[in-house]
Amino acid sequence: MQLHQLRYFVAVAEVRHFTQAADIVGITQPSLSKQIHALEGALGAPLFERVRGNITLTAAGEVLLPLAKRILADVETATREVQELVGLRRGRVRLGATPSLATSLAPPVLRRFRDAHPSVDLRVEEGGSQDLVRDLLRGDLDLALIIMPAQGTDPGLRVDPILTESLVVASVDPLPTASASGELRITDLRDQPLVMFREGYDLRDATLQACREAGFEPRLSVDGGEMDAVLSFVEAGLGVALVPGFVVARRPGIRVTRLASPGVRRTIAVARRRDVVPTHAGRELRRILLEYVRTAIEIDGWERGLPSGYRPDA
Repeated sequence: MQLHQLRYFVAVAEVRHFTQAADIVGITQPSLSKQIHALEGALGAPLFERVRGNITLTAAGEVLLPLAKRILADVETATREVQELVGLRRGRVRLGATPSLATSLAPPVLRRFRDAHPSVDLRVEEGGSQDLVRDLLRGDLDLALIIMPAQGTDPGLRVDPILTESLVVASVDPLPTASASGELRITDLRDQPLVMFREGYDLRDATLQACREAGFEPRLSVDGGEMDAVLSFVEAGLGVALVPGFVVARRPGIRVTRLASPGVRRTIAVARRRDVVPTHAGRELRRILLEYVRTAIEIDGWERGLPSGYRPDA
């Protein structure tokens, strides 16, 4: 089995056409077909079925495809690492982040990284924690900022918790509280209409779990939004939502109220594959991330849910 054969196989599997795949990889169609046949001979099984001009994967092809993609991604990472070391090319780092972290934690971290390393190629993928775990495992990401626990987290990943933050209640109008400190209890949300995140969103799970542990099923006014949509629905007065405080710090139309202890908290982690040595760029991004988080905890009050100096009416 040769690496170029795997590249040809993946190209055919993705476009389901031998001639188009040959154009993509830059060889003639007969040469590509010959290499695919050689790969099938080495594996002892056909990889494609050719019926009436349609190309489909056999069972063996279905098994090989994700493995081939992972092998090729690892080879690309190894090549970039060596080239980066000897100064032949710019570095590259691919970061995944959940939507809330992509708008709060990632921007200042990437700003610091860019200032220190302007020639490094930065790529960001936004998605749910479970999707980011999948992308890490197949070699599409170097690092990912996820929320723990991410269902389906693979033992092949190293997952390091870096921060536990408090969630706050976002609303347009002041909310009635039974606390002299102005804090809300989860039970105070019993009669409040909630704007809810879509299925698979960690904030949805955290909100529903907190309400149910408090003995009630929340009343949903809007169900199924992403972060920007949920905040916009709150601004429109459609209901309240449990969110990280930092995502509303720059939205003056939204009022925030802290939750009384124990509140609702979530743990943020940085994840990477165990079996891949991080690139220089990946290690540097992780170092800057951890340094920024330490500062955010010590100075900006991240763990308390709101940045220092935040004024809900500002």
